[in-house]
Amino acid sequence: METVKLYVIVFDSTHSAIAAETMLKEENIANEVIPTPREITASCGLSIRFNIDSLDKVKNILKQGSVSVNGVYKLERRLNEKQVEKLM
Repeated sequence: METVKLYVIVFDSTHSAIAAETMLKEENIANEVIPTPREITASCGLSIRFNIDSLDKVKNILKQGSVSVNGVYKLERRLNEKQVEKLM
């Protein structure tokens, strides 16, 4: 069975999640607003999932913007095992 990897941005507020989604779309970075995975507890409940190929661009955009970000995480799921790694 293959490993499923998710890369998500977690926010302190819904407003920040929507603002970040807009910023990423303006830069043509594919993303999707999703409920925050339960493995990550501290958030407003909304996160943005994105492709790992965009990680450096996403980090730069978030640093330049005035959006409050709780963190950027990599989640890996394989069978019943889940791992969470904070990237930023």
